[in-house]
Amino acid sequence: MSRITNAIRNNREISRNRREIGRAIERAATPAMRDEIILMAQRQGYTR
Repeated sequence: MSRITNAIRNNREISRNRREIGRAIERAATPAMRDEIILMAQRQGYTR
C-alpha cells in the first residue's frame, strides 16, 4: 500500500504544481515575466 499511496501523493503534487505554474503564467505582469516562468517550469520538468 505504501507504494500506491506514495504514487498518488506524488501525482497530486505534480498536478498541483502544474496548475500553479499555469496560473502564474496567465497572471504574469509582463511578457518577459511570462517567459521567465515558462523557462523555470521547463528547467524543473513541468510542461503546460
